[in-house]
Amino acid sequence: MGRQQWKKIWVGSAGNMVEWFDWFVYASFAVYFADAFFPKGNDTANLMNTMGIFAVGFFMRPVGGWLLGRVGDRRGRKAALTLTVTLMSASAVLIAAAPTYATAGYGGIAVLLVARMLQGLSVGGEYAASATYLTEASAPDRRGFASSFQYVSMTAGQLLGLGLQIVLQRSMSEQALHSWAWRIPFIVGALGAGIVFYLRRSMLETEVYADDDHARADPDRGTMKALWAHKREAFLVIALTMGGTVAYYTYTTYLTKYLSGTAGLSKPTASLVSFCALFLFMCLQPLAGRLSDRIGRRPLLITFALGSTFLTVPIMTLLRHAGSFWPALGLSLLALVVVTGYTSINACVKAELFPTGIRALGVALPYAIANALFGGTAEYVALWFKNGGIESGYYWYVSGCAAVSLIVYLTMRETRTIDLNRVGKGTGDGTAERVLAS
Repeated sequence: MGRQQWKKIWVGSAGNMVEWFDWFVYASFAVYFADAFFPKGNDTANLMNTMGIFAVGFFMRPVGGWLLGRVGDRRGRKAALTLTVTLMSASAVLIAAAPTYATAGYGGIAVLLVARMLQGLSVGGEYAASATYLTEASAPDRRGFASSFQYVSMTAGQLLGLGLQIVLQRSMSEQALHSWAWRIPFIVGALGAGIVFYLRRSMLETEVYADDDHARADPDRGTMKALWAHKREAFLVIALTMGGTVAYYTYTTYLTKYLSGTAGLSKPTASLVSFCALFLFMCLQPLAGRLSDRIGRRPLLITFALGSTFLTVPIMTLLRHAGSFWPALGLSLLALVVVTGYTSINACVKAELFPTGIRALGVALPYAIANALFGGTAEYVALWFKNGGIESGYYWYVSGCAAVSLIVYLTMRETRTIDLNRVGKGTGDGTAERVLAS
């Protein structure tokens, strides 16, 4: 892979890393600022309210997917990526400056809600713009490898958030973290977004988009009309995302809370377990992506779905009784190895389904809908089961979502050999329709 392609991957991934740092620190620091925006009372209820606002961000993702996916198809991938990081920077500043309940009553919640809506808009477009850019910027036989860096960067953002959390936990008192220090990561996120904005202004457009005169001349490119013409592929994206997004958020954003709130580990130990597991998970992504370039996407997707369907209940049950660092780390890593079958290649699989003129919107909107319905609600559903005294019900919920996606993976066709320049043009060799089961 040449230097120019590595540069494209780096610039696309760096922005994705900052986006997901900001997105993730909200979830990971929620245990510290949940009480700051609501009246004193039930800690679990306050955390549920805070995570409810977290879920609002997911419900804004379809709007962001539509808006920024349209920008990506009509104005270019670079324009969409630059706009997403601008929105994320603004949201980070708002959260960092949000007044508490003691200062402004429910006014602080309003600021928090607006910030989460901006984050939802941003991430709703970022995923698709990044997935499309990384897939289009790579050689045909390395699309799986290149697109895997989307989750490398996403996980790196989470690791930075967790690392900062560990540092703050070990250098500051519990009182300081609950009082004011929880604002620090959002300040860091805003500064990082400013740096990435500068980098993205000078990034290069992908050749697939720049050279496709037919797609750029189509007045319907990036519109709902064009997406409706590919509705089968859009529904396929929703279905294949369902199990993966629930499992991913269970073992990333929810894991730390589960280890501290259910398994009984201290917050610093729970954070360290998550950090170590996520680091190894990040390292696995390019390896799995490269493997998919050799053997295909379906084998990895099927392996993930089988593992998640049949191993979630025993893994989560054992995690509940882990008791210490090493057992918790081993079980967490096992779960994330299974999830790698989805995360390492889902970006390129979705991008490979659509033609150039509708690729960004085609990935963005269906994926955002699936995340709003399943990913964004995962933590809230988990806490709902816990608050109702039937926490194990959530384990079966995750398994059920994976089982639905398993059916999709078993019936869909391979996407690895699809030509991005010809997909959807009725050439007979590489149309998106060939990916769907007959």
